[in-house]
Amino acid sequence: MADSIVAYRYAKSLFDLATEKKVVSEVNDDMISFKTVCDENRQFLVVLGNPIVRHEKKLAILKKTFEKNVHPVTFSIFSVLTKKNRENLLYSIAEEFDKLYNEQKGIQKVTITTVTPLTTAQKAEFTKIVAGATGKQVVLEEKVNENLIGGYILSIGDTQIDTSVRKKLNELKLSLA
Repeated sequence: MADSIVAYRYAKSLFDLATEKKVVSEVNDDMISFKTVCDENRQFLVVLGNPIVRHEKKLAILKKTFEKNVHPVTFSIFSVLTKKNRENLLYSIAEEFDKLYNEQKGIQKVTITTVTPLTTAQKAEFTKIVAGATGKQVVLEEKVNENLIGGYILSIGDTQIDTSVRKKLNELKLSLA
């Protein structure tokens, strides 16, 4: 079974438990915090996925790092996954949980990549357009990539709108070949 399917099932179970206990927001904050720790310290994620490191050691690391800083419902999934030798799925579960949370709250995460940082007015315009198209509250993440030359790349879930000059030049190059 693919890891993403397993991660979704664990995330869904955790989401249902958090909903039952009325702590969905707290658990989502904890999962975002966990992802941030993993993103800032890739070695932490490598240790969790390393089959040579004993599961008791991994649980001890998770306890020391998170037990006092996260809700008990959140820590319960850490404990269960460590006992089942599935701690390598924690990051994927955190991502899936965040998707479930956003879906429940009507939040659409959008990434826009441009050559230069957007102005406040441009951000507001993109947010308004996407909110109108999706009917959801938009959370806009901005990235800067000078290799685009001009234009933008707008990513909404699995959909990507690429109006960059780099893409148009590549298309022109392919049509001339």
